[in-house]
Amino acid sequence: MATRKKTIHWLDDVEEHDYPAAESYLCLIYDTKQAKKVVSKLRKASIVQFKAKDIFRASSLSLLGVSNSHVEKDGKKIAAGTALSPLLLVRDSALGKVVIADGYHRMCAIYTVDEDALIRCKIV
Repeated sequence: MATRKKTIHWLDDVEEHDYPAAESYLCLIYDTKQAKKVVSKLRKASIVQFKAKDIFRASSLSLLGVSNSHVEKDGKKIAAGTALSPLLLVRDSALGKVVIADGYHRMCAIYTVDEDALIRCKIV
């Protein structure tokens, strides 16, 4: 039984509250000065697109299921046609992967709907 893929709607730019959230997360991986520097670069970065499945492979993260309350909430936004904030991604050559600095739950919700969906994001 084939399921019809939902269209993912996107905001034109990242929501302002996503930057401090990204910085908070990045402070766990990098020192505070480096995390602030990365977020500053993210603010200036252009929006680009990558397929959901490629971001997952590059990040080496596990897919959270729809039973996760945040994924469920974002899934409902997708179903309602609510525009999502683009993801914030960081290329970490030392770790050899892409860090999802903000948007992991959105990413999981989108992947559940369509693994080939183009994800709007900023990446540095």
